[in-house]
Amino acid sequence: MKRNKMVAGNWKMHFGPSKAAEFAEELRINILDTHGVSVILCPPFLALKTVFDVVNGSELKVGAQNMHWEESGAFTGEITAAMIQETGTEYVILGHSERRHVFAESDEWINKKVQRSLKSGLIPILCVGEKIEEREAGETEQVIARQLRDGLKGISASEMETVILAYEPVWAIGTGLTATPEQAIAVHEFIRGALKTLYSEAVAESTWILYGGSVKPDNTQGLLSNKDIDGALVGGASMKLDSFKGIIDAAGAIE
Repeated sequence: MKRNKMVAGNWKMHFGPSKAAEFAEELRINILDTHGVSVILCPPFLALKTVFDVVNGSELKVGAQNMHWEESGAFTGEITAAMIQETGTEYVILGHSERRHVFAESDEWINKKVQRSLKSGLIPILCVGEKIEEREAGETEQVIARQLRDGLKGISASEMETVILAYEPVWAIGTGLTATPEQAIAVHEFIRGALKTLYSEAVAESTWILYGGSVKPDNTQGLLSNKDIDGALVGGASMKLDSFKGIIDAAGAIE
């Protein structure tokens, strides 16, 4: 299925409100034309509103990096979908590898977050991916299948219309390593096949699947030229104007 590409920038624990607003302004001025690429900026929670105010009215959208599955409660330090929406934010990253492996979030927790985001009207970007030891043991497909099955539990075919998936090999995040186009394509093809089994061919073909893992301007086209890779979830390179613009330009140049 032919569709325009998507590029989401995950700023992780960088940029407070003033710095985030300053950088978002730079992006807005320098990325006047996204060439049809959907661009999402994902700053820390405190910067969501300031970034939204800067990019509101432009082609740039805003996403959060995480959220809790409850509507409210005694969860010190957490944030709800409603709080995120108050800032104008439309997207939320869920199940990022750092949430899974640093903060020990389970598939069950992540599934609750996906369900809550959909009920609240936020668009989830659900991340899946294997660690290096799992890849070396030949367990990549087993791990991805489990994360998809458990992460999407209770999600209907109609709800899948607003779910975005992101494949991010854990071994290629912040390491400088990047999956070869062949490695990335193989897993993206597997994910589409898994969606066909879980739902239908129509859902498998219509679901956006992004690649995340040391994406740079010089490897963007090689990764995103394949029909099964719909865009990129970018970390470090999204925090530098030249590299992020280069990735967006490269994605927009793909025919």
